[in-house]
Amino acid sequence: MATTTHIHPFEQYSGSSKLVKPQLLFTLLVSITAVAFIAAKMQFAGVGVLVALAMGIIYLYILFTKPIVGFYTAIALSFILIGLGRYAKGVQVGLGLDAILILTYLALFFNRFESKIDWSPANKDITFLSIIWFGYSLFELVNPEARSTAAWFSGRGVALYMFLMVPMVLLFINNSKKLDYFLYVWAIFSILATIKGIMQLKFGLDYAEREWMDEGNYKTHILFGKLRVFSFMSDAGQFGGNQAYTGVVMIIYSMAQKIKRKKYFFLITGILALYGMIISGTRGSMSVPLAGFMAFFILRKNIKVLSIGVFLLGIVFVFFRFTTIGQGNDQIRRMRTAFDPNDASLQVRLANQRLLKNYLATRPFGGGIGHGGVKAQKYLPNAFLSQVATDSWYVLVWVEQGIVGLLLHLFILLYCIIKASWRIMFKIKDPTLRLKMAALVAGMFGVMVASYGNAVLGAMPTGMLIYTSMAIMLNSKIFEKETEANSVPISVTDKPKTIVP
Repeated sequence: MATTTHIHPFEQYSGSSKLVKPQLLFTLLVSITAVAFIAAKMQFAGVGVLVALAMGIIYLYILFTKPIVGFYTAIALSFILIGLGRYAKGVQVGLGLDAILILTYLALFFNRFESKIDWSPANKDITFLSIIWFGYSLFELVNPEARSTAAWFSGRGVALYMFLMVPMVLLFINNSKKLDYFLYVWAIFSILATIKGIMQLKFGLDYAEREWMDEGNYKTHILFGKLRVFSFMSDAGQFGGNQAYTGVVMIIYSMAQKIKRKKYFFLITGILALYGMIISGTRGSMSVPLAGFMAFFILRKNIKVLSIGVFLLGIVFVFFRFTTIGQGNDQIRRMRTAFDPNDASLQVRLANQRLLKNYLATRPFGGGIGHGGVKAQKYLPNAFLSQVATDSWYVLVWVEQGIVGLLLHLFILLYCIIKASWRIMFKIKDPTLRLKMAALVAGMFGVMVASYGNAVLGAMPTGMLIYTSMAIMLNSKIFEKETEANSVPISVTDKPKTIVP
């Protein structure tokens, strides 16, 4: 029989008595001295450093305890990092996203060090597609047309973030509760983005935003004396495109909510996001809700719903294409030009594409990642490709990675859309899950259509949201299993037995 060792309570250290231990007392004294020294030397700034350090330590503790926090943090940072760069001049804020993704994988490794990481949830087709896409981007480093490794590094997000995000999502987002948390984080930062946009429109720009405009960005953000709102995102085009994307996803996602407060939250978020799209003055973003909701109506497989949806979208098209109603409103007037096939801006884009077509005819792998468009002037000021605006996301991929890269990219996108749509229409039985998956598919399809006219898809935060959605859409079986498990009735024999003491 095993014996139990009893320790006398008066022989235990507890509470403040632990401080009499030399090691703890020494550590405490050193810490207090260091804090006092920093506060005395740096005064107010020193206190700020100490607070930031303390918060950083607390965050790292939470991250290494619950690695999924890193995923939610990455989504949040994708919204605000570029905007923060306007205030932190000379700081490579973009590296913050890379850092948090790598830290999350480290946290996952240490968190499951003893039990080992089960990578089987990430053993999916979308993971292998992300590896192939990233491998192709690495190949672009030895593209004979490429001239700058720094340019490649600046454009690394085109494949790196998909490569890092997809397995992470498959490992972390494995039930409806976590899926909802992802949508909550997305919704909250979308609301903040719209509020910031309204502040810019109603109260004007702050000092950092004015400096950014003075750097030459006023040429594309002040049209006919009116501001194109950009919030805390990279530009008005990304703000408008992302808010349109958010509007489609949130409105459809609200239909899947059974609790009223959740339904209203997502619905209001979607409406606010669409308002953000309007004040951005981005014409191409209009195609996101038009194409997205059309995709949703088709996914419903209901002739009545499809007919009503087509009728409503037709009214929107007629309103912008064939009427002058609301022409006095700056935002409506600008969006109406998106429906004009003779628009001067469209003709310039088509002319640029013809020019690029001749140049790329003998370059199947493109000019190199980071080498296309005016953004490349920082690294290659005199190169041909840096003198021609790409505008479209697909044109950018074509220019930088050639026709081979463009076809591979389109294959991955269409594979995700088609496979997810097929499962929604013919495999998923639960109506709530169908609506949730349909929201992600419809939003992604809308962005894919809009990306023909604007470089929306791969920029932040839209890119991170798209990569996350792709992984979730192609992992719908995990949510189906959860639904089936929750719907299995408990038989009489399965009832727990009552034990009488």
